[in-house]
Amino acid sequence: VKYITGAEVSLDKEDEGPPVGEPVEIQISGDDFLRLGEIAKDIRNTIRDIPGLIDLKDDFESSSPEIRLEVDREKAAILDINTMDIAMAVRNAISGFDSGDFRVEEEDYDITVRFAEQDRNAFPDLDKIYVFKEGRQIPLSSVTEARAAAGYGTIRRNDLKRVVTVTGSNYGRLSSEVLKDVQERLADYQLPGGYTIEYSGEDESSKEASEFLTKALTIALFLIAMVLITQFDSVVLPFIIISSVILSLIGVLWGLMISGLPFGIIMTGVGVISLAGVVVNNAIVLLDYTQKLRKWGSSKRDAIIEAGKTRFRPVILTAITTIVGLFPLATGWSFSIHTFRFVAGGSSSQWWAPMAIAVIYGLAVATVLTLVAVPSMYMILGKSDEKYEKDRHI
Repeated sequence: VKYITGAEVSLDKEDEGPPVGEPVEIQISGDDFLRLGEIAKDIRNTIRDIPGLIDLKDDFESSSPEIRLEVDREKAAILDINTMDIAMAVRNAISGFDSGDFRVEEEDYDITVRFAEQDRNAFPDLDKIYVFKEGRQIPLSSVTEARAAAGYGTIRRNDLKRVVTVTGSNYGRLSSEVLKDVQERLADYQLPGGYTIEYSGEDESSKEASEFLTKALTIALFLIAMVLITQFDSVVLPFIIISSVILSLIGVLWGLMISGLPFGIIMTGVGVISLAGVVVNNAIVLLDYTQKLRKWGSSKRDAIIEAGKTRFRPVILTAITTIVGLFPLATGWSFSIHTFRFVAGGSSSQWWAPMAIAVIYGLAVATVLTLVAVPSMYMILGKSDEKYEKDRHI
C-alpha cells in the first residue's frame, strides 16, 4: 500500500481500555497560528531521531482556499444594509435555510431552500446573489468586492488558546521511555515569548490516574488504620500491621522485573491497592492471637513463638489459595465450559496480567516477610511484660 499516491497508512494495535491519546503528544499554544506551525515543524525536526519514536506528525493546516467578500461600507450605509444582511444573503444562497418540513407517514424531512448546485460552485455565481431589504433587491456585487484568498486551515483550541499538536507513537521501546527522551530533548528548547509547551495524551492520562490511585490508596490505608485502632485500642499495633503493605511492594517490583512487564499505572496500581486489604489479614491473624496469649499470661517472647507456630498454617493456606486463584488470570490460562478443555492466551489476559502478577508476587513476598518482620517489630515496639501486666490490671 505504500505505492498508493496520496495515501497515509498507519498500523495501530488494538486499544485496551479507555482512549488515552498518543504515547507522545506535545501541545504548542500561542497567538500566531502560522508561528505555531513553524514551531511544530522545528520540534519535529528536533526529536525526529529519538530511538523508538515513529509516526511523527502534527495537525497544523497552513491554508485552505476561500473566497473573501470585502464590503464597501459607504455604499452599504447609503443603501441602508449592514454586514449581517450581506452575510445572511450569502449563507442562504450557498448553504440554504430551512423553510419547512415535509412529512411522509411518520418521517419528517427538512425543506432546505438554496441555489441549485450548478449555480453555487463557481466564482461568477456570486453575481446572482441579491440582498433583500425592505422590498428591494440589491445585487451583492454592488456593495462587495470578491477575491480569491487563502485562509487558515482548521484552528484547534485548548482553554481558549490556539493549539498545534505534535504526535508520535512508540516502537521497540516503552512509551514512557520514549516520552522521557522527548522531554529531555526539549527541556532546553527556546520558545518565543507567549508560547508554551504542554505534554498530554498518555502522559496526562497517566498523571491523572496516578493521582487518583494515590488518593485511593491513602484513603484505604487510613480506613484500615481506623478499624485497627478501634479494634486493638492501640496505635503501635496498627502501625506494625500496615507495615506489611510496604513489604508487599518489594514483591510487586520483583514480580514485574521477573515477568518483564512495565509498572502500569492503572492495573498495577489497582493490584497494589487490593494488596493493602489482603496482606494485612496475615498480620492481623498473627498479632491478634499474640495479644490473646499475652492476656492468658504468656510472656511477650513465648506468645510470639506460639502465635507463629499456631497461625503459620492458616496464613500460608490463605496466601496459597489467593495465589492459585489468580494464576489463570496472570498466565492467560482458562477452562472452557463449552468444549471442556483448557484454553491458553485469553483475549484479555494482557490487560489483567499486571494486576494479577502484582497481587501474586506481592502477597507471596509479604506473607514470608510478615512471618518474620511483624513478630520482630512487635518484639521491639510492643509493650514489655511489666508494662503489659500493669495496664491489664488497670
